[in-house]
Amino acid sequence: MTKIGVSLVDVYVLRGTSPAVECLVLRRAPSAVRPGSWETVHGRIDAGEAPHQAALRELQEETGIPPLRFYNLSRVESFYLHKSDEVALIPAFVALVAPDAEPTLSEEHDRAEWLPLAAASARVTWPRERRGLEDAVALFGTGNAGTVEDVLRIC
Repeated sequence: MTKIGVSLVDVYVLRGTSPAVECLVLRRAPSAVRPGSWETVHGRIDAGEAPHQAALRELQEETGIPPLRFYNLSRVESFYLHKSDEVALIPAFVALVAPDAEPTLSEEHDRAEWLPLAAASARVTWPRERRGLEDAVALFGTGNAGTVEDVLRIC
């Protein structure tokens, strides 16, 4: 029987504010899975972790950048993992970081770029990440969540 579970997270990392907001994209290293693909921060949820905890851990592991503010993007994507016969539900988060933030890459990635929304959307491999980037900039491009700050802000 196909499993359904919350097992992955996506994190959209933004710096600056509109109209000059930039999105972080990472290229997978040749030795990693999906070599050469451009992605945002994402990863698996470890046993005992809540999705937002996994998202903060993945942000730290993949970029070393501390968030100034961290948000629930209020969207959940899905992805079918055929090898394990699982429908993975993927909560999405947004990290707003310092305007001069630069990532320290893990062995998973060999390159990082800060790009405007249109260029970042064109660069990423996964369609869900294009949708997520658009929502992230629409909701948080001003540097906060505006009238829904009290609902979406985690820390």
